[in-house]
Amino acid sequence: MARSAAYRPSPAELAAAEGATVPDVLAADLRVLFCGINPGLWSGATGHHFARPGNRFWPALFRSGFTPRLFRPDEEAELLELGLGITNVVPRTTAKAAELTAQELRDGGCNLSDRVRKYRPQVLAVLGLGAYRTAFARPRTTVGRQPDPLGETEVWVLPNPSGLNAHYTLDALAAELRTLRTALE
Repeated sequence: MARSAAYRPSPAELAAAEGATVPDVLAADLRVLFCGINPGLWSGATGHHFARPGNRFWPALFRSGFTPRLFRPDEEAELLELGLGITNVVPRTTAKAAELTAQELRDGGCNLSDRVRKYRPQVLAVLGLGAYRTAFARPRTTVGRQPDPLGETEVWVLPNPSGLNAHYTLDALAAELRTLRTALE
Protein backbone atom coordinates (compact mmCIF):
# COMPACT_ATOMS: atom_id res chain seq x y z
CA MET A 1 0.00 0.00 0.00
CA ALA A 2 1.44 3.39 -1.02
CA ARG A 3 1.58 6.01 1.72
CA SER A 4 1.90 9.79 1.84
CA ALA A 5 5.25 11.56 2.06
CA ALA A 6 4.66 12.47 5.71
CA TYR A 7 4.42 8.81 6.71
CA ARG A 8 7.40 7.54 8.70
CA PRO A 9 7.54 3.75 8.99
CA SER A 10 8.30 2.25 12.38
CA PRO A 11 11.33 -0.02 12.85
CA ALA A 12 8.97 -3.00 12.80
CA GLU A 13 7.40 -1.84 9.52
CA LEU A 14 10.85 -1.36 8.00
CA ALA A 15 11.87 -4.87 9.05
CA ALA A 16 8.61 -6.26 7.65
CA ALA A 17 9.33 -4.57 4.29
CA GLU A 18 12.31 -6.88 3.66
CA GLY A 19 11.65 -8.65 0.35
CA ALA A 20 8.65 -6.48 -0.60
CA THR A 21 8.36 -4.95 -4.05
CA VAL A 22 7.43 -1.45 -5.23
CA PRO A 23 5.35 -1.13 -8.42
CA ASP A 24 7.11 0.33 -11.44
CA VAL A 25 6.19 3.80 -12.67
CA LEU A 26 6.11 2.78 -16.30
CA ALA A 27 4.41 3.42 -19.64
CA ALA A 28 5.31 2.85 -23.27
CA ASP A 29 7.60 5.23 -25.15
CA LEU A 30 8.91 7.27 -22.20
CA ARG A 31 11.73 9.75 -22.73
CA VAL A 32 13.71 8.31 -19.80
CA LEU A 33 13.21 5.22 -17.68
CA PHE A 34 15.25 5.69 -14.50
CA CYS A 35 16.35 2.39 -13.03
CA GLY A 36 17.44 2.02 -9.43
CA ILE A 37 19.42 -0.94 -8.17
CA ASN A 38 16.60 -2.19 -5.91
CA PRO A 39 14.18 -0.61 -3.46
CA GLY A 40 15.34 0.06 0.07
CA LEU A 41 13.31 -0.84 3.14
CA TRP A 42 11.82 2.66 3.39
CA SER A 43 10.56 2.35 -0.19
CA GLY A 44 9.20 -1.11 0.55
CA ALA A 45 7.36 0.17 3.62
CA THR A 46 5.91 3.25 1.90
CA GLY A 47 5.34 1.82 -1.58
CA HIS A 48 7.28 4.65 -3.27
CA HIS A 49 10.60 4.73 -5.11
CA PHE A 50 13.58 6.57 -3.61
CA ALA A 51 11.48 7.26 -0.49
CA ARG A 52 14.11 7.22 2.24
CA PRO A 53 14.84 10.66 3.65
CA GLY A 54 18.33 11.51 2.52
CA ASN A 55 17.99 9.83 -0.87
CA ARG A 56 19.04 12.42 -3.40
CA PHE A 57 17.09 11.21 -6.45
CA TRP A 58 14.22 13.69 -6.19
CA PRO A 59 16.37 16.78 -5.45
CA ALA A 60 18.86 15.83 -8.20
CA LEU A 61 16.03 15.28 -10.69
CA PHE A 62 14.71 18.76 -9.93
CA ARG A 63 18.13 20.47 -9.94
CA SER A 64 18.94 18.86 -13.29
CA GLY A 65 15.83 20.36 -14.89
CA PHE A 66 13.98 17.09 -15.49
CA THR A 67 11.12 18.23 -13.23
CA PRO A 68 9.67 21.75 -12.92
CA ARG A 69 9.61 21.50 -9.12
CA LEU A 70 10.85 19.22 -6.36
CA PHE A 71 8.62 16.15 -6.38
CA ARG A 72 8.01 13.97 -3.33
CA PRO A 73 8.19 10.19 -3.60
CA ASP A 74 4.40 9.93 -3.24
CA GLU A 75 4.06 12.08 -6.38
CA GLU A 76 6.05 9.62 -8.51
CA ALA A 77 3.10 8.84 -10.84
CA GLU A 78 3.22 12.47 -12.04
CA LEU A 79 6.56 11.67 -13.70
CA LEU A 80 4.66 9.83 -16.45
CA GLU A 81 3.19 13.15 -17.64
CA LEU A 82 6.78 14.36 -18.12
CA GLY A 83 7.77 11.27 -20.09
CA LEU A 84 9.73 9.81 -17.18
CA GLY A 85 9.42 6.51 -15.33
CA ILE A 86 11.06 4.43 -12.61
CA THR A 87 11.93 0.75 -12.30
CA ASN A 88 14.65 -1.33 -10.61
CA VAL A 89 17.21 -3.90 -11.70
CA VAL A 90 16.10 -6.18 -8.84
CA PRO A 91 12.54 -5.79 -7.50
CA ARG A 92 13.02 -7.05 -3.91
CA THR A 93 13.70 -4.64 -1.09
CA THR A 94 16.79 -4.90 1.08
CA ALA A 95 18.41 -2.73 3.73
CA LYS A 96 21.43 -2.25 1.42
CA ALA A 97 22.01 -3.02 -2.25
CA ALA A 98 25.14 -4.96 -1.18
CA GLU A 99 22.78 -7.69 0.09
CA LEU A 100 21.90 -8.62 -3.50
CA THR A 101 23.72 -11.54 -5.06
CA ALA A 102 25.53 -11.31 -8.37
CA GLN A 103 23.04 -13.83 -9.76
CA GLU A 104 20.10 -11.63 -8.70
CA LEU A 105 21.69 -8.71 -10.52
CA ARG A 106 22.33 -10.79 -13.67
CA ASP A 107 18.76 -12.12 -13.62
CA GLY A 108 17.54 -8.58 -13.02
CA GLY A 109 19.51 -7.37 -16.02
CA CYS A 110 17.79 -9.95 -18.23
CA ASN A 111 14.36 -8.98 -16.90
CA LEU A 112 15.17 -5.28 -17.30
CA SER A 113 16.22 -5.88 -20.91
CA ASP A 114 12.86 -7.53 -21.57
CA ARG A 115 10.99 -4.58 -19.97
CA VAL A 116 12.98 -2.08 -22.04
CA ARG A 117 12.25 -3.94 -25.27
CA LYS A 118 8.55 -4.09 -24.38
CA TYR A 119 8.09 -0.45 -23.27
CA ARG A 120 10.68 1.17 -25.61
CA PRO A 121 11.87 4.19 -23.61
CA GLN A 122 14.14 6.54 -25.51
CA VAL A 123 16.75 6.22 -22.73
CA LEU A 124 17.33 3.75 -19.92
CA ALA A 125 19.25 5.50 -17.12
CA VAL A 126 20.67 2.96 -14.67
CA LEU A 127 21.42 4.62 -11.32
CA GLY A 128 24.28 2.51 -10.04
CA LEU A 129 27.59 1.80 -11.73
CA GLY A 130 28.46 -1.41 -9.86
CA ALA A 131 24.99 -2.89 -10.34
CA TYR A 132 25.12 -2.16 -14.07
CA ARG A 133 28.57 -3.71 -14.40
CA THR A 134 27.34 -6.94 -12.80
CA ALA A 135 23.84 -7.06 -14.33
CA PHE A 136 25.09 -6.55 -17.87
CA ALA A 137 28.55 -8.17 -17.62
CA ARG A 138 30.31 -4.87 -18.40
CA PRO A 139 33.10 -4.70 -15.80
CA ARG A 140 34.84 -1.66 -17.33
CA THR A 141 31.76 0.55 -17.69
CA THR A 142 32.08 4.17 -16.62
CA VAL A 143 29.43 6.79 -15.87
CA GLY A 144 27.74 8.28 -18.93
CA ARG A 145 26.29 7.17 -22.25
CA GLN A 146 27.02 3.53 -23.06
CA PRO A 147 28.11 2.34 -26.51
CA ASP A 148 25.63 -0.55 -26.67
CA PRO A 149 21.89 0.19 -26.75
CA LEU A 150 19.18 -2.22 -25.61
CA GLY A 151 17.24 -2.65 -28.83
CA GLU A 152 16.57 0.95 -29.89
CA THR A 153 16.92 2.32 -26.35
CA GLU A 154 20.01 4.34 -25.52
CA VAL A 155 21.63 3.33 -22.22
CA TRP A 156 23.18 5.70 -19.69
CA VAL A 157 24.81 4.76 -16.41
CA LEU A 158 24.58 7.38 -13.68
CA PRO A 159 25.65 7.47 -10.04
CA ASN A 160 23.48 5.89 -7.37
CA PRO A 161 21.54 8.69 -5.59
CA SER A 162 21.52 6.90 -2.24
CA GLY A 163 22.81 8.93 0.66
CA LEU A 164 25.26 6.05 1.18
CA ASN A 165 27.05 6.99 -2.06
CA ALA A 166 29.58 9.45 -0.66
CA HIS A 167 31.49 9.67 -3.96
CA TYR A 168 28.93 12.09 -5.42
CA THR A 169 27.48 15.22 -3.87
CA LEU A 170 23.94 16.32 -4.69
CA ASP A 171 25.35 18.93 -7.07
CA ALA A 172 27.50 16.32 -8.82
CA LEU A 173 24.50 13.97 -9.17
CA ALA A 174 22.40 16.81 -10.59
CA ALA A 175 25.20 17.65 -13.04
CA GLU A 176 25.29 14.05 -14.34
CA LEU A 177 21.49 14.06 -14.76
CA ARG A 178 21.72 17.46 -16.48
CA THR A 179 24.20 16.00 -18.96
CA LEU A 180 21.64 13.34 -19.84
CA ARG A 181 18.81 15.89 -20.09
CA THR A 182 20.91 18.12 -22.35
CA ALA A 183 21.74 15.16 -24.61
CA LEU A 184 18.01 14.50 -25.02
CA GLU A 185 17.36 18.05 -26.19
